[in-house]
Amino acid sequence: MIKINTTITPADLAHKLKRFWELSTEKIYLIENNYDVSNGSPVFTINGNYTTRGWTEWTQGFQYGSMILHYDATGEQSMLEKGRGKTIEVMAPHISHTGVHDHGFNNVSTYGNLLRLMNEEKIPFNEWERDFYSLALKISGAVQASRWTTIKAGGFIHSFNGPHSLFVDTIRSCRALILSHILGHVLQSENDVRISLLERAVQHMKATANYSIFYGEGRDVYDVLGRTAHESIFNTKDGNFRCPNSQQGYSAFSTWTRGLAWAICGFAEEIEWFDSVSEVNINGLSGKENILSFMIKAARATCDFYIENSSVDGVPYWDTGAPHLYRLGDYLNKPADPFNDFEPVDSSAAAIAAQGLLRFGRFLQQKGESSAGNHYWQAGLTVLNTIFDEPYLSTEPKHEGLLLHSIYHRPNGWDYIPEGSKIPNGESSMWGDYHAREVALYLQRLINNETYYTFFNIK
Repeated sequence: MIKINTTITPADLAHKLKRFWELSTEKIYLIENNYDVSNGSPVFTINGNYTTRGWTEWTQGFQYGSMILHYDATGEQSMLEKGRGKTIEVMAPHISHTGVHDHGFNNVSTYGNLLRLMNEEKIPFNEWERDFYSLALKISGAVQASRWTTIKAGGFIHSFNGPHSLFVDTIRSCRALILSHILGHVLQSENDVRISLLERAVQHMKATANYSIFYGEGRDVYDVLGRTAHESIFNTKDGNFRCPNSQQGYSAFSTWTRGLAWAICGFAEEIEWFDSVSEVNINGLSGKENILSFMIKAARATCDFYIENSSVDGVPYWDTGAPHLYRLGDYLNKPADPFNDFEPVDSSAAAIAAQGLLRFGRFLQQKGESSAGNHYWQAGLTVLNTIFDEPYLSTEPKHEGLLLHSIYHRPNGWDYIPEGSKIPNGESSMWGDYHAREVALYLQRLINNETYYTFFNIK
């Protein structure tokens, strides 16, 4: 269980953030200078060098989005030029990619961040450029919404596994639908039927809350409050839910911690958007308060589960049911050990979850729930205090990754095990590095009293 530091403040982490961005510069240039783009998108490191992994092209937006975030934080003009140039040059196929559920990763991280920066006047206004980013986001949200499975109570955006498959991580792709909706777009389908992107986003969020997250209400004998299932399986003929499943976790009845982190972060940032709009903006749906109610319930449950099932320093092991955790002894009551002999930690889950903890904590603070809000807020800061330092911050000059001890796919054995070790450790991932930068930017903007960082500040 996380030993929450109740006195640490964002300002206390300012010196770590300065070092973090200095290292970020070095890592981005290492990748730019060394990586062979003909291999495909960089995904994760092997022996400190970024490599690819054929599965789906879901990490390219993180690569170029990292440059854009870095510019936002540091003002380094060369980073903006590289990130903007690469977005325009290579990201177009991701806009119209009908085969994945990752539009919220690839396109919001690039086109979305660029449009946000223009709206915030952090890059010069250009009407053509604004319209270009807007059009990309409109189409991306509609294409994402077209991956639709209808179930008895609504529907969901199905994963690349097929129409039977709901992934918990797709909650962050709802951002793509929300941005497209904000920009005035709809999904136009057969017979010119106009489908509300916001309605589909809400239905997907509801399906995720109902089926991907457990609430200790007796759903099955493994129903623990806040636990998540990576995948939920449906009968596509009659729309019935069949069972939980897992692709990257240990089992359907344990919790893959990066999936848990996606839920924490996704619900928290989407709660912020719904809280920011008036009732009339979502007219025809079930009502703003009803929507916020189930989202807050999901966010609270998953945040609590993360806090209770992470090590005292805030870093979780890759799965809460990993088969050899028992060999670590009382592992939840001591700092995580990325160099142990039995089960790897996942720092990328920590970076993703930390942002969600901070956002949800701040939301509750503003709603008068000071005790609960402070609890989550301080938990988020505690996690960042750990991962923005060694052994998680990558200080080796030749290592291309920024955040060490990230895990991709443990069941498939894709993660590199260094010589002399028995488990994967010491490596980075493109999503881990990106989300470390994203939460670092979030915190830095608060310290500097800048515009509050949200994905939806685009107009």
